[in-house]
Amino acid sequence: MLLTGCTPAARGGDSLDPNGEDSGPGIEQTGATGEVTVFAAASLRTAFDEIAESFEQQHPAVTVNPIVYDGSSTLVTQLIEGAQADVLATADERSMQSLVDSGLAAGPQLFATNTLVVAVPAGNPGDVETLADLADVVTVLCAPQVPCGAATATLLETADVRVSAASLEQNVTAVLQKVATGEADAGIVYATDVVGDDAVQSFAPDGADQVVNRYPIVTLEDAGEAAALFTAFVRGPEGQRILQRLGFGAP
Repeated sequence: MLLTGCTPAARGGDSLDPNGEDSGPGIEQTGATGEVTVFAAASLRTAFDEIAESFEQQHPAVTVNPIVYDGSSTLVTQLIEGAQADVLATADERSMQSLVDSGLAAGPQLFATNTLVVAVPAGNPGDVETLADLADVVTVLCAPQVPCGAATATLLETADVRVSAASLEQNVTAVLQKVATGEADAGIVYATDVVGDDAVQSFAPDGADQVVNRYPIVTLEDAGEAAALFTAFVRGPEGQRILQRLGFGAP
């Protein structure tokens, strides 16, 4: 018989849960074995690397394979085209819904939230102080089809600011790298991306608190018991402690 963590309830039911309820039984159980392959949004890299390590400590017979990080829409496309994974965590609900619509997953649940900031190189050489300043300096943004790009478009549109981006990147990590290396004077990234990065500084522009990305996670169809336990762990007390310490908001 499978452990409780593999039941449909542990996988999240039939709909997204904005309250983060039912964080999943089985987190303390250690009988699972095997490997787990996780696809996750680029903005989750630091948090999920730590979560994977903590999860393996509690489930020593389970190995979390090196996590695949990229833009959420890219990951979903890869899965629909045949890439193999057990768990998917995206930075928005729209990308996740595309996977659900494909029939590869059901019942995703929310586990975190995030907001946008303007990132500039350390010392702010472009003197960027407001969102409007992005129109006058070399700015890089996420492409509109990925979650950070869609959120950025909403933020700029609401503020009536038009920016001609020097480049449109496929994930938020690429935006931050160009800012950190001085290739760009500014970029819009998630608040969690700049935590602990001395190469950049940031500020929350006006209206950022009104553009909130909600992060869902799901165990893919036909994934094993260990995958369901990993999903439950992310939504459970330890996973939530890690996420919130690194700047993510509660679901």
